Amino acid sequence: MIQTKNPEVKAQIRNRLSRIEGQLRGVQKMIDEDRDCKAIIQQLIAIRAGIHSASIKFMQDVANDCLLNTQDPINPEMQKIQVADLIQILGKLS
Repeated sequence: MIQTKNPEVKAQIRNRLSRIEGQLRGVQKMIDEDRDCKAIIQQLIAIRAGIHSASIKFMQDVANDCLLNTQDPINPEMQKIQVADLIQILGKLS
């Protein structure tokens, strides 16, 4: 299983997701107020970029925190599985 136990990483990702959540609520309000479609699309693009950025940041931190953590020695076979899983997940991001 790939996971991060680093509380700093978790806090950073939570903060990013909270900002994205606020943007989503803003877009919902824009739609309810019949705002200009161009402005709504721009916000949706920004949300998509924010989610992509948060995903990349999270995966980088997972790789650094979990896969490269020398304080918690890992079975080499398990590490290969985790790296393969990480690569598969990263492939879905693009």
